[in-house]
Amino acid sequence: MSSRQQPRRVARELALLSLSQLKSAPEQLERQDFNALVLAAVRALRSEAQEFLETAAGEVNRANERLLSSETRSANADSARAMLQEALGLTQGAINRLGSALDWPETLQLAGQTDVREFALELIAAVHRRRSEIDQILEAALVDWQLSRLPRLDLDILRLAVAEIYFLEVPQKVAINEAVELAKRYSDDEGSRFINGVLRRVSNQRGNAPAPLPKP
Repeated sequence: MSSRQQPRRVARELALLSLSQLKSAPEQLERQDFNALVLAAVRALRSEAQEFLETAAGEVNRANERLLSSETRSANADSARAMLQEALGLTQGAINRLGSALDWPETLQLAGQTDVREFALELIAAVHRRRSEIDQILEAALVDWQLSRLPRLDLDILRLAVAEIYFLEVPQKVAINEAVELAKRYSDDEGSRFINGVLRRVSNQRGNAPAPLPKP
């Protein structure tokens, strides 16, 4: 079985795509509801990719205008370069999301498998029940940053990893590696490095902290 088809890896991806779309308690989700939840998340992700591309195109156009007038004003050239760099970053994010779209048919099909669906719901439920604790753990691991400033998907990747490490007894190395893999698919190079760094600090804190309380 390829790494892409591993049930838990697919479950993590489903959980990530579904978290922001959840309207009711995870325990109340039936199979059909869960599939609809995932489909809604996929559509939201597609819309986000389209917005990334539209914004990137706008930045490229503005940069081009600045470059055309750069002969008389050096500041325009500097501004144009900054705009192009921003556009490239946005384009990379959109490409990552659109590249993931190639796997969506397989993801939706695997969502019906019992082991995939059960672990995805277990992840979603852990984040749902322990949100305040998870966010406290992340805030303690952030350096000169705030949770509210993080991109939604980056934050959800971090929350899922912390839920696995603290409340689902997943080995820290596995949880961190899987979070970084998700970041490579749904974020960008900077995002994956940032997520890796935060989770390394979470892991260090975990090693120096008392054991968490049992799940309610």
